Order: sequence, then structure tokens, then C-alpha cells
Amino acid sequence: MLGTTAFQAALAAGAPWGAAAWGGATSGVLPADQRVASAVAVPVYGLLAAFAAGKIGSPTLQRRVLRVASVVIGAGAVLNLASPSLVERIIWVPVTVAASWALWRSAPNRPAALPASNPATA
Repeated sequence: MLGTTAFQAALAAGAPWGAAAWGGATSGVLPADQRVASAVAVPVYGLLAAFAAGKIGSPTLQRRVLRVASVVIGAGAVLNLASPSLVERIIWVPVTVAASWALWRSAPNRPAALPASNPATA
């Protein structure tokens, strides 16, 4: 996630990597609307990294966010596979498949344990 975050930040800042992003339709620097989309993606990927690291959210929220993100990023792998850009297919299909798998695996398997009840007060 952090690598993807850095890539999107570079695109937003004007890196000439358009052939490897957003369908590969633009070689060089992305147009303004796609640079804005990359800028929006930066905090989204950053938050996903924080959820995956267990830094934010309850275990239940982490599980839900990470499972949904895993499915969405997995769908992105299919879109990358269909891209006319060879560079995008070579780089992003394996990256998105790995990211989808890693997000799924990093999701907590069970909700947080409930506090034990005190029989003396029950």
C-alpha cells in the first residue's frame, strides 16, 4: 500500500508515468483531472495501510474495511488486465493481485473479545 501511495503521490506531483496509470491512455504527465484523482488516492491508500497495520479502527472495522478494499482492489486487477497499456498490465496486475491478497490476509479473523462478565455482579 505504501508503494502504491508513493506512486500516486508522484503522479499527482507531475511524474511522467502516465503510460503506467489510469488505463495508460496518457504518456508522460497526466492531465489535471487524473492528477487530482491520484492526489485523492494518496490518503485512501495511506488509510488502507494504517488499517492493515492495525493502527486505526476496531478489529471489526478493520476486518470490514480490509475485506471490502480487498475485493475492490481485486476488481482493479481485472481492470488492469484489460488495460491497453502493456506497462500497466505488466506492473499493476501482479501488484493489485498481491495487494488484494495481502489486505484480505491482514484483516482480523474475529471481532474483538467482549469483556468477561463478572459473576458477582450478574
